[in-house]
Amino acid sequence: MATATKSKSKSGTSSHAANGHANGSAGNGFSKAAVTIFDQVGLPKDPDNLYTQTVSVMLHAAELMGLPDYLRLILAQPKNEIMVHFPVKMDNGKHELFKGYRVQHNNALGPYKGGLRFHHDVHLDDVKSLAFLMTMKCSLVGVPYGGGKGGIKVDPRQHSKTEMEHIVRRFTAAIAHNIGPDYDIPAPDVGSNSQHMAWIADTFSFLSEIGGDNPAAVITGKPIEYGGSLGREKATGQGVVDTLVEMLPELKLKPEKCTFSVLGYGNVGSWSGKIFQDKGAKMIAVADHTGFIRNDRGIDAYDLDTHVKKTGGVKGYAKATAISKEEFYKTKVDVFIPAALEQMIQEPEANMMNCRVVAEGANAPTTPAGERILMSKGIEVLPAILCNAGGVTVSYFEWVQNKTFQAWDLESVDAELNKHMVKAAQKTRKARAEFKCDLRTAAYIAALQRLKEAYEIRGLFP
Repeated sequence: MATATKSKSKSGTSSHAANGHANGSAGNGFSKAAVTIFDQVGLPKDPDNLYTQTVSVMLHAAELMGLPDYLRLILAQPKNEIMVHFPVKMDNGKHELFKGYRVQHNNALGPYKGGLRFHHDVHLDDVKSLAFLMTMKCSLVGVPYGGGKGGIKVDPRQHSKTEMEHIVRRFTAAIAHNIGPDYDIPAPDVGSNSQHMAWIADTFSFLSEIGGDNPAAVITGKPIEYGGSLGREKATGQGVVDTLVEMLPELKLKPEKCTFSVLGYGNVGSWSGKIFQDKGAKMIAVADHTGFIRNDRGIDAYDLDTHVKKTGGVKGYAKATAISKEEFYKTKVDVFIPAALEQMIQEPEANMMNCRVVAEGANAPTTPAGERILMSKGIEVLPAILCNAGGVTVSYFEWVQNKTFQAWDLESVDAELNKHMVKAAQKTRKARAEFKCDLRTAAYIAALQRLKEAYEIRGLFP
């Protein structure tokens, strides 16, 4: 039987080398006001802790805009942290015990929303950080959701399709009472895909007691054949490019004249590459877990995507040259798109990078210490809560279609997505001009403003 607990956060330090944003530092790079919040909610004052890093950025923005203390306190910790353990019978007849998570950060603006990560290195602090970022992202991009995130500690590549189906369905059963179309709506993330989402929707529909509603609306990122939305697969990459098209002119850059490199060539990286290429930009270098490649004459994003889907990575791509990690980061480009995992641009990588803009396709790919180096070099960072919000935006469109039993055409999805991305970019620019800060802080300020207004109207119960 699966066990579930709503647990207190554990400090769980990571190896990420970074310091938080500081103004009026009280040690470890954190402000005195931030340290006060950390003490009140029991967070470690460790600059290498991923969750502390992400919260410290919010608290820095909160100080600049004068956010009330009670809201800083509320947002500094998730509302619910759910951990489950569940046994699954493997193909060889033996059982293995798996660990899963669902963190529900905040639902002031609407149901919890966020992906499910299937990765062998999933930890509570990572999931907490991603849930927190989803709260900020949903607020900034203007969808009626709060933030959530989840995952299973599993490497999907090490299991057969049958085993993965059993793992996914057992996990769904374990958290079924903690999700729902009007309460918490998961989606795909690293390591999970539309097939997994279909299994979750199907399992939930059997367990659900909902009446005339559509239980498939419990999750987004489903296959088109089972209530999915056109444009969802490419949505995060589309959002990255929509943001670039909106923001690059301010930096005297034209998309059709840009060169770019991509770190991570999965769903987000490949779609960012293909869509940016369609705008006239030229992809010069690409990296993933299998290696680093470059071709100064350009790498065809579509052809590389075909190669990756056949072989599992960029390694061995015949139309580019294998290079070292150092050569990859030092490759001169206009735009660098990190689209892999968190915290991959630390101080060594930032020191090597030779670009004008970093467009964060991944969540939290840049450590605060790495970002300070980028800013000192005059590199503009387009933050993840703005840049990669396309995925949750189109997930919202899918949810609306499920709830109203409609199906939108691709042109409508793309047009509505662009409206949300452009508006979020405009709000970020406005906050930067008003508070004289960097773009990441400005994006947080814009997100916090919407949350502040919601709490002012809602109040606190009782």
